[in-house]
Amino acid sequence: PLFHKVANYIVSLDNLHTFRPEDLSNVVHAFATADEAHPRLFEKVSNRIITLGNLKSFKPHQLSHVLWAFSKAGESNPKLHVRIADHIYLFCKLELFEPSDLSA
Repeated sequence: PLFHKVANYIVSLDNLHTFRPEDLSNVVHAFATADEAHPRLFEKVSNRIITLGNLKSFKPHQLSHVLWAFSKAGESNPKLHVRIADHIYLFCKLELFEPSDLSA
């Protein structure tokens, strides 16, 4: 019930502009870790990440957590995966990633 209430609240927000990269990453990671399904929440978070001007404010482990959470939750969003993959390819030095970030 608590996860459902939190998810419904987040989904009801007009936008997620006040959510920092850490917040976006943590919320989907928490739901996936707890095996709490809420497709609309994952959709809302993915749409926010996709529409960001750039992903430079995300730390490598946050990007990894987002991808892991979507996979664990069975939530597929090809646009999100392409957006993150393109960002990593174009702007990230793989040396900044911990081994656990690369294996997620």
